[in-house]
Amino acid sequence: MKKLKRITLAVTVACISACSQSSISPETTDANNEGQPLWPKIDSAIKKDPKIEQKVQAVLKNMTLEQKIAQMIQPEIRDISVEDMRKYGFGSYLNGGGSFPNANKHSTTQDWIELAEQMYQASVDDSMDGSTIPTMWGTDAVHGHNNVIGATLFPHNIGLGAANNPALIEKIAKATAQEVMATGIDWVFAPTVATVRDDRWGRTYEGYSEDPEIVKQYAESIVKGLQGSEKTGFLGDEQVISTVKHFVGDGGTIDGVDQGNNTTSEADLFNIHAQGYMGGLTAGAQSVMASFNSWNGEKIHGSHYLLTQVLKNKMGFDGFVVGDWNGHGQIKGCTNENCPQAANAGLDIYMAPGNWKALYENTLAQAQSGVIPESRINDAVTRILRVKFRAGLFDKPSPAKRVLANKPELIGHPEHRKVAEQAVRESLVLLKNNQQLLPLNPNINVLVAGDAADNIGKQSGGWTITWQGTGNQNSDFPGGSSIYDGIAEQVKAAGGSVELNENANFTKKPDVAIVVFGEEPYAEGVGDRAHLGYQLDSKTDLALLKRLKAQNIPVVSIFISGRPMWVNAELNASDAFVAAWLPGSEGSAVADVLFTDSSTQVQHDFVGKLSFSWPNSATQQVNRFDKNKTALFDYGYGLTYQTRSNNTALVSGQLNEVSTLASNKTNQLNLFDGKVGNVWEIRLFNQSTEKTINSNSEQLNGVYYRTIDRFIQEDAFRVRFDVSNKAGIKFELVGDLPDFFSTLAKQQANLVLDLKRESEVNAPVFISMSCEKDLTCKSSVDISKGLNKLGLNEWQTLSVSPNCFEAAIMSDSQLTVPFELNSLAELNLSISQIELSAKKSEKNHISCN
Repeated sequence: MKKLKRITLAVTVACISACSQSSISPETTDANNEGQPLWPKIDSAIKKDPKIEQKVQAVLKNMTLEQKIAQMIQPEIRDISVEDMRKYGFGSYLNGGGSFPNANKHSTTQDWIELAEQMYQASVDDSMDGSTIPTMWGTDAVHGHNNVIGATLFPHNIGLGAANNPALIEKIAKATAQEVMATGIDWVFAPTVATVRDDRWGRTYEGYSEDPEIVKQYAESIVKGLQGSEKTGFLGDEQVISTVKHFVGDGGTIDGVDQGNNTTSEADLFNIHAQGYMGGLTAGAQSVMASFNSWNGEKIHGSHYLLTQVLKNKMGFDGFVVGDWNGHGQIKGCTNENCPQAANAGLDIYMAPGNWKALYENTLAQAQSGVIPESRINDAVTRILRVKFRAGLFDKPSPAKRVLANKPELIGHPEHRKVAEQAVRESLVLLKNNQQLLPLNPNINVLVAGDAADNIGKQSGGWTITWQGTGNQNSDFPGGSSIYDGIAEQVKAAGGSVELNENANFTKKPDVAIVVFGEEPYAEGVGDRAHLGYQLDSKTDLALLKRLKAQNIPVVSIFISGRPMWVNAELNASDAFVAAWLPGSEGSAVADVLFTDSSTQVQHDFVGKLSFSWPNSATQQVNRFDKNKTALFDYGYGLTYQTRSNNTALVSGQLNEVSTLASNKTNQLNLFDGKVGNVWEIRLFNQSTEKTINSNSEQLNGVYYRTIDRFIQEDAFRVRFDVSNKAGIKFELVGDLPDFFSTLAKQQANLVLDLKRESEVNAPVFISMSCEKDLTCKSSVDISKGLNKLGLNEWQTLSVSPNCFEAAIMSDSQLTVPFELNSLAELNLSISQIELSAKKSEKNHISCN
């Protein structure tokens, strides 16, 4: 294994000057690199080919303006039909996280191929739009082909960073490309090359390391694996187009806020946050995704300086820049439907999931009027066509007839799973191993506990089948294995015994307890945190560990997380502690490192080393470059079976457990605030059945649900009711209510909704609360009059007085359904916030006095 290194950069090529149209004053040289110019020109592995350039210009010359604008618009499969593709001829389309053909989570490989084939054939059908330019499908395959049931899911990037094995990364990317190609998809939105500076960021696990050098090396390796190289051939029948993202600085926002503001200097923007692009673009990445974040107050999607002057002119990137999910709509003066500023800044493809039609029409009008210059349109389309020619899309057969499309067995292929197993083993980091408890002889009595022990979805984290990685069962991972599966296999094979009990109850006292616990799945801003303390308000996992210790049972903790966290109390209560990160679908490989073989020889030692510093408190933010901060575990730390910790407090169980954070109690209880609270589950229901919502669109007879965007991606949902069936939607308790809820109830909190009425209200609309699962205590209120007072298609706040729910909210019974909504006639509503709160809407308040 290579020693983790401090980044050293040698910049030798002069920048190409360009006149800035940005309000930000650019720096010209990097003082940290002896006055060398910033943003050196990339020596890309894919050079311009005169023959391809001639073909591009020949196609461009014969294109209409309508056809050119269509190349620049990227809809999402939930919001575009095959006929839309035939009519407009869009240059590309995508499926977002948790979006599937036919809105079916369990779509087969053939279902994916059929949709790809239909879209392709529609794009080359010139009967309506006059164009035969092939479209391309993009997908977020960020730790394997993670939207597809049965795919190999590799450890998330944070674990791969701990492995520090660039050659392994290339193998992972190659396997991912093959599984993607098996579904007829051309283009992958990976790798993420963020250099994380604040672990509270919800995308920390998408970063390989806090060290730009690892990010740079990995970016180069994964692009080679996805697109090919000089040795393997570029963009052939077994490769996909890759995307380095998100340009630039997404890992360095203030307080780790997703899509927030990065205020670093330009030198640090390059030296810290741009090194992944130095690696990925050198390897020949053909697309770059613009970032949601701002740099010194200016949204990257609208930064002419960064997108055009830096990326395209100075660095010489000749592929295309694609936006992120409606990211253009966050530019000052823009909306999701109208944003010439983005194109003028250098965005080549608008990612416009549900607003594509209005955006197409507005962008076309702006191109016709000259608001967007013809030269900018031609440049964008030239870049798109160049990549399509390089990828062979004009010459390859249609998706259903491509080399790997006839091989659905590549999904979860055994050889790919072997690569994933190696990645799991190498990503594990041993933080504590008192009295050399590990490795374990498998011929013993083992108790396996913790809610992540037999939970493939939890061990895989976000971006796993669904966007947030929630709503999955082990049955959704055919061919995969849980951490418990591997333990049970090894122990039973050696003649030992194993008992699985999530709550650590056992029938026979075990020789050792292996407890697997950690963070629930999340993605993007949903995972943003105010601190790094683990379970500060409800130490249920710690209580389990202490109960085992009190019975003199040795405890091995396997910690599942997307970031380093302050777990001092859990470390104190453990004899051995392993940071397993988010290992993916091959959880059984964890046992390969925990146990000896039948002859008591070590099978696999721990080789993983921290690529992120581990915090010394719940509020600490620390990385290896901080000179005045001391981490609990330094960057590069990781025990092996031959080494021991010299931290006496760690070994003796005397790490500080006192948190200086204030209590997390609040005067409101959020059921939904852009995401579902973790103690609630959303369900659709009608007279005959109920259905848990596990994806971004679900329906039952009489009611339809889908996520939508209000401020950011999928931070709201739309619910549509049909005429009858007494159908509805409800939030039901599936966890433990916060301890402050009873106090809040006694204060008679209002039910407060942020919603948008999208249709007329012609019949009663009921909100109900229930306090028992058998609904013996239920109270309802008709809010139809209140809804009718709201403006149509306007986001407004509506509050409902607690006196409307006296029976439910003041009952001694436990409130299990605090929000249920159903309509007796057709109705469309969008909702972005549901909370019980002391506040109320002064303008739109319903009282039942």
